[in-house]
Amino acid sequence: MATHTSERLLILGGGLIGLSIAHELASKGRKVEILSRRRSEAAGFVAAGMLAPHAEGLSNQMLELGRSSLLQIPEWVQKIETNSGMNCGLRMSGIVVPFCNLETREKYPTARFGQSLNRLSLEKEIPGIASQWETGLLFSEDGQIDNRRRLMRALEKACVELGVHFQEGVEVQSLIYKENVFQGVYVCNASGQVEEIFANEAVLCSGAWSNQLFKEVPIFPVKGQMFSIQGPKDALKRIMFGPGIYLVPREDGLIIVGATNEKEEGFNEGCTPYGQNELQKGVESLLPSAMSWPHMERWWGFRPCTPDLKPILGNSSLNGLWLATGHHRNGVLLAAITSDLIGKCLCDQPLSNSEKSLLQQFHYTRFTNSEITTPLSTTDLKGSNR
Repeated sequence: MATHTSERLLILGGGLIGLSIAHELASKGRKVEILSRRRSEAAGFVAAGMLAPHAEGLSNQMLELGRSSLLQIPEWVQKIETNSGMNCGLRMSGIVVPFCNLETREKYPTARFGQSLNRLSLEKEIPGIASQWETGLLFSEDGQIDNRRRLMRALEKACVELGVHFQEGVEVQSLIYKENVFQGVYVCNASGQVEEIFANEAVLCSGAWSNQLFKEVPIFPVKGQMFSIQGPKDALKRIMFGPGIYLVPREDGLIIVGATNEKEEGFNEGCTPYGQNELQKGVESLLPSAMSWPHMERWWGFRPCTPDLKPILGNSSLNGLWLATGHHRNGVLLAAITSDLIGKCLCDQPLSNSEKSLLQQFHYTRFTNSEITTPLSTTDLKGSNR
């Protein structure tokens, strides 16, 4: 069975990036249809929600992209909240990065953006911080958003209010194209039947699964495990960002603990004793008192990663197919600028010189010297998106 949606633009993937782009396009008057296998597995539901271009020590192009997005986030969130009638839980709570000595602190890539903390001021910002941390940096510009409980739901509702059409439970299996022109997709619907959906334009934002549809994007999964603990409401006011571990306190005292970085796991699902134990050790290394706080949830997800740890944005080798994937651990931070840039491209709006430069820097062709194969053909029904 074939479905013709030439007027609709397809969003291939119902995660945070897909929802953000759909919301942006719909707000500009475009007809949008989201194809999603299972939105609950999207990285946007499992991330910690940090907005941390400075605390994460980003550099060069990634720092520019991250800082640009951070500036857009308040207006971006306000727009989502207005269209959904829901609060997204945005808090510029500031992030503390602790260090064992001054030398390590001064070498941090973004040290110039932070306020220096000695041991006394570190204890004031983070009461109960472990004794091994002698100094730190406070990045007051950085913050967080409650992606798991609020942002994702608000985006879904905002999209519905703007007329975005959702197809949930459909698995995009391959692209339909001819002579390098995108024409649609083959999907397996919720009833198990394969059907064709024809469209002139689409955005590939299938996260860690993107490479299974379009081989020109060298995306691979990096698994991350997390858990949450319930602390007293005001026990931790700042986010703590330590080596390989972070603690993100929500307003109600819930603290998100993450995340493991498991490159060899592929798409192996589930939490493991080893991963959870590593997180537990991380909590003890940062805030020993939190070891006694009750655990609430445990979960895992798959970060979409590229070889250079940078996202892929812009057009593709198929006319009509656009790319917005590979955000690794910065999907929440970069959702605002990603949706803005892709939205302007698809609605033929003018781009500033800096925006053009960003799209060029994060274009997929930076990988063209690698061994890259062609997109999946219309007869190849293997692979999936989320």
